[in-house]
Formats: sequence, structure tokens, C-alpha cells
Amino acid sequence: MVRIAVVTGGNKGVGFEICRQLADKVTVVLTARDEKRGADAVARLHSSGLPDVVFHQLDVTDPASIASLANFIDSRFGKLDILVNNAGIASTIVDEESFWSLGLPSEVIDEKAKQVKKTIKQTFEGAQKCLETNYYGAKNVTQALLTLLLKSTSPRLVNISSKLGKLEEYLKDVKDEALMEKKGWSSNVSGYVMSKAALNAYTRVLAKKYPSLCANAVSPGFVASDMTFFKGTFTAEEGARGPVRLALMPDGGPSGQYFWMMQDSTF
Repeated sequence: MVRIAVVTGGNKGVGFEICRQLADKVTVVLTARDEKRGADAVARLHSSGLPDVVFHQLDVTDPASIASLANFIDSRFGKLDILVNNAGIASTIVDEESFWSLGLPSEVIDEKAKQVKKTIKQTFEGAQKCLETNYYGAKNVTQALLTLLLKSTSPRLVNISSKLGKLEEYLKDVKDEALMEKKGWSSNVSGYVMSKAALNAYTRVLAKKYPSLCANAVSPGFVASDMTFFKGTFTAEEGARGPVRLALMPDGGPSGQYFWMMQDSTF
């Protein structure tokens, strides 16, 4: 029986590469917020000899869009085998030239240098949007597709994640920079870190609640993408390998775990 995979944010970067690496093994539903960009991405995959890819529009922050995708998967396939929650945004406004002059090659930039505050700016609205997309968006998509996933004989959930952080009182504190510093938050990229920390926690909850569902979180590494001005340490192809490995993992593999690229790591 043909296996079906959904990849969110699949029109570019790591998401597109995940779709490409999966497409010669399973049928892929590539989703993107922008219909033209999504359709163009599918056309590129078709032209490269990967016909088993279809497009469906998805805005992970829009309940109606999520419901439309769920209805499409149900009516066309009747089940879902793999869900890769890749869609995500950063919570900051970054000056590119200043950012790279700092020479901080880490997956998530923290306050290792005073210049970071001048280079990376986070607003409350940006932090809120980041959580809505990276955490709540992934959670709401998963909940909408969970019944279809559980119809699979080998369901796989892969959440594209990052480093950890704390969650308590975060959105309230992010409005006040002095309070953020007093409580030990990073005032620059904490929205991104918190959204991924929440996603990690949600991954573990799902793995425990649904034993038949192999659910894991994975960081693709510091990938060269539009979020890093295409100057990251790893290529999109390299970053996609870990998520794809988890998506295609044989039965009996780990669940509720966090991976750094291809390596098992810790929460």
C-alpha cells in the first residue's frame, strides 16, 4: 500500500529538500502558505523525475486552511502515514550585515556579545507570531490530522525543532525588556527558542499518549536558508537527512526523542 506524507512549509529550504528526499519512496503532499510558490515547487520536483508529489495550500495559523487540508487528505487518501511539521518563522528583525559581522555560528544566536542587541530585535508581535506559527500551528495541524495518522499501520510524526528554553509566563514577560533580563530570558530570540521548546514538549506528550505513533523532534542544524541569509553551516540537503530518516524509520524505532541532525540527543 502506498504511504502518504504531508510536509508543511515545503516550498523552500529544508522543507523542499525533505519533500524531494521522500518523494521517491512515498507520495508527498507538499504544502505551502503561498499557492504559487507551492505549485512552482511541485513543478520543480515533477520536472526532476519525481511525479508522486501533489500540492495543497496550507497556512498553519488559519483553522479553515488546516481543516481544508485534513478534508483533502481524508477524501483522497483516507489515511496519513507521515506528518512532518516543518513550517516555521523567526521572531526577530535582523540586520544582515551586522549579524554576520558578529561571527556567532550557532543554531540559535544568544547574548554572547553585546552587539547582538543592536543586530537582532524582537518585538512582542514577532514573538507572538512565532509561537502561533512554530508551536500552535504545528500542534493544530497535528490535531487535525491525528485521526488520519492513527489509521496508518506505521504512523510517523516528525517535528522540526531547535534548542530549548523555558515557557512559564513567557508571553507576558516578553513585553518588558527589563523583566525579560531580570528573569534570565534572552530578549533577542527567545520567541523562537520558546516556540521550539514547546514543540519538543508536545512531541513527548504525543509519544506517550499514543504508543502506536512514532513521534520525534529533530533539529536540522544551522542550515543555509533565507532565515540565515543562506550562510549557515549546512546545506538544506544535509539538514533534511535527519527528518527524512525519522519519517522513514522502521517499526520499533525510538519515539518521544529529540535528535540533532542524524544523532540522538537530549531534551
